[in-house]
Amino acid sequence: MKVVILCGGLGTRLREETEFRPKPMVEIGGRPTLWHIMKIYARHGFSEFVLCLGYRGNAIKEYFLNYAAMNHDFTICLGRESDIQYHGSHEETDFRVTLVDTGANTMTGGRVRRVRRFVGPGTFMVAYGDTLADVNLPSLLEFHRRHGKLATVTTVRPVSRFGVVDVDPSEKVTLFAEKSQTGDWLSAGYFVFEPGVFDYLTGGDACIMEREPMERLVADGQLMAFRHEGFFQAMDTYREYDALNKIWASGQAPWKVWQ
Repeated sequence: MKVVILCGGLGTRLREETEFRPKPMVEIGGRPTLWHIMKIYARHGFSEFVLCLGYRGNAIKEYFLNYAAMNHDFTICLGRESDIQYHGSHEETDFRVTLVDTGANTMTGGRVRRVRRFVGPGTFMVAYGDTLADVNLPSLLEFHRRHGKLATVTTVRPVSRFGVVDVDPSEKVTLFAEKSQTGDWLSAGYFVFEPGVFDYLTGGDACIMEREPMERLVADGQLMAFRHEGFFQAMDTYREYDALNKIWASGQAPWKVWQ
């Protein structure tokens, strides 16, 4: 099963890190965020990836073209380019990665539509290239197959950045909870789609997957929600980038589901 990862956005709210590289290449613990996401999927047996490139996509191409050199010590005989000896081994030997330039200004729905021929005729998954979670992917896929609809979105209840205070009519505080979960369920990405979803991705490169296509799927009763109660964090700001790096440095990163 193919996993489509959206890697083409500008990442304007993380300009400190994305001015010269795409957001999926921003590092957490010395590795690109994209690598972490791929490791999450591969842990559950999903190791065929289709990357939708856009803003500074060449940086992602160069990373994979030079993957062995970037992740190993090596000995090279100068003047004989093919004579390189890599020291050690990596665990990503079964990764199959297709990199597709989907346009600098293409929206999310347009990007997914552009890679249709690389996805194949069956069920496929879609993820954002800046979102980490410990989603139980086999359970997500089982849920999707059980309900028989065209699309599944993983939903989460995010933790509020601020303390929540409940006040009664007399102005007495009845609840004070720091960084509590909100009551609403929000999209975390980690989608599962049937090929029929492509019929909803209309409008060419300007198609924003999260707007009209999702609204039409909802109207047709074809979108279901898989509720994820575990860890979830999108990396939209420098504050979140810093927090994710601190979590990784602690050795207790919840999204590190691989050995």
